[in-house]
Amino acid sequence: MRRSSPFDSAALFDCAAPGDGGNGCADRGSASLEFLVAGLLMLVPLVYLILTLGTIQSAALATEGAARQAARVFVQAPSTAAGAAAAQRALDLALADHGLEASEAALRITCEPRPAQCHTRRGWVTVEVAVRVPLPLVPPVLDLRVPLAVPVEASATQQVSRFWGAR
Repeated sequence: MRRSSPFDSAALFDCAAPGDGGNGCADRGSASLEFLVAGLLMLVPLVYLILTLGTIQSAALATEGAARQAARVFVQAPSTAAGAAAAQRALDLALADHGLEASEAALRITCEPRPAQCHTRRGWVTVEVAVRVPLPLVPPVLDLRVPLAVPVEASATQQVSRFWGAR
């Protein structure tokens, strides 16, 4: 005669009859469905959050690098007009490296102590870059009352060489 064990496969899969205080096998298979629904409800927003933060971080790195490089090339240029053109090229290149449109960016150059003459020996040139980063996976045709882009700004300051103009 065979002994019944608590780990017997037949005993594990027996459902208590409804008359014995059990509900039969009514709950069988619902755990996987609950896991899928709850998992998707939490996983989709989490993936979107990670995607959005990655896009914003990439834009922050692009704007910071663009501002720094634009300030460097501006102070090394032979004239203010050449410096502005070189700064715009540096901005375009830095933003293109990170997949951002240069048309969406604003570049502002300010000079101290003489705002009219940027290439003054030992003067300071500040370059400010502002970019609006669109939210990922949101079509631009939506007319919502909430902003569909995140503004990202960066600035960099460089000193004009004390030997500038002595070339």
